[in-house]
Amino acid sequence: MAMELNINLKQSQVMIMTPQLQFAIKLLQLNQVELTEEIYQEMMENPLLELTPPGDSAEAAGQQALSNPDYDQTADSKSKSETDQFAEVAGETKEKIQEEIDWENYFGEYSSSPSLSTGSQEIPEEQPSFDTFTAARTSLSDHLTWQLSFSAVSKADFARGEAIIGNLNEDGYLVASLEELAQMTDSTTAEVSETLARVQEMDPAGVGARNLAECLLLQLRRLGQEDSMAAKIVGFHLRLLEKKDLPALCKALQADKEQVALAIEAVRALDPRPARAYAQNDPIYVTPDVFVNKVGDEYVITLNDDGLPRLKFNKAYRRMLTDNTASEETKKYLKEKLKGAQNLIRGISQRQKTIYRVAECIFRFQLDFLDKGVDYLKPLVLKDVAEELGCHESTISRVTTNKYVGTPRGVFELKYFFDNPISRFQGDSLSSESVKNRIKQIISGEDHTKPLSDQRIVEILHGSNINIARRTVAKYRELLGLGSSAERKEMF
Repeated sequence: MAMELNINLKQSQVMIMTPQLQFAIKLLQLNQVELTEEIYQEMMENPLLELTPPGDSAEAAGQQALSNPDYDQTADSKSKSETDQFAEVAGETKEKIQEEIDWENYFGEYSSSPSLSTGSQEIPEEQPSFDTFTAARTSLSDHLTWQLSFSAVSKADFARGEAIIGNLNEDGYLVASLEELAQMTDSTTAEVSETLARVQEMDPAGVGARNLAECLLLQLRRLGQEDSMAAKIVGFHLRLLEKKDLPALCKALQADKEQVALAIEAVRALDPRPARAYAQNDPIYVTPDVFVNKVGDEYVITLNDDGLPRLKFNKAYRRMLTDNTASEETKKYLKEKLKGAQNLIRGISQRQKTIYRVAECIFRFQLDFLDKGVDYLKPLVLKDVAEELGCHESTISRVTTNKYVGTPRGVFELKYFFDNPISRFQGDSLSSESVKNRIKQIISGEDHTKPLSDQRIVEILHGSNINIARRTVAKYRELLGLGSSAERKEMF
């Protein structure tokens, strides 16, 4: 059979990701803080965009003329004429601009201006940042190196100390062996051991230890309790303490319960992670993108536009577009930037509307959560909201990822309200979050000297008409940061 080459025409529909669509998707998946940074970045690259100063009535009139074809004001006829020419140069009529970009809503509802009031005085344009008044946090390495500079007996000793400090983990434990440190610094293990002893005498107490027992013993030594019963527990019976076996501890120490209890309290007062005070993890501040507030008997959804820059077009560049003396190259460049500015404003407006629609749909499903709490959270998946709004699941995923909502019940990520169902023996399913909350309540109300096993928790949930397996209870308990029954057990 001979092979032939033929040319055939075939019609098909293919979705093309245009640059405008890609930019709109990018804006949609940004949270409030990231969107603000993106706007400022676009302003740096686009000369047509600039911030609107508070109370800029002239510019407000110009924007109203651009957005409202029926607007006419004799005192502003020149500005209106320039605006008309500006829209014509951009290749769009005023009606098309009004249809595609909701200018009034963007410059009004979707923007905000500084609300700080200082009476009749104007706020200075340049003020020192609050960061200039904030002291920099000292790291563990800097703190120990500063102490080492006073205690080192020689340059070689200082080099060994730096090697030791450089091999401490975030909890303050030494993660390199003496042999490895000796090889690094061209020293003997005895010399490294001597330097390590000096590092272990530094603040914070317990730093430079190679294991938990050594860390706790260093702290007890600093307190003058190196020969105490607490030191004996740490040095020889730490395993029994971990198992919370009080009778075995009393027998091993040949002491009564009261004496052992006091020693255990002394051990509990020690810090197993001495370097935690020097951790460099800064707190992450969450800015809600949406608020849900109760007004009367109804819940009202509002978008958080505080902090979003209020934009306007630069007048000088607008005039340049209509200036016949400007070069074609200049006009071409400005037309491209004008198109980018319009895409930005259109994308922001569309983003805000999409987030509002998704949030409104979510809380139509989760109205009982707002009224009664997490126990009444309903199972919900992306497909439910996508079908309700007539869009793709990926769009809902982008809207809800890394975005937060402020509710009367607290601040939650929008993804929190999407949850897999847990079946009941009878009736409708529950959300996994409500089951987690139920497990948390059961554990918080248990007798801490006789904590409930996972199997016992399963039996209690079965009695509440919740069909759940023991391994699921164990998984949810770990997600809640709760230990096993042995770990939760208290000795007295």
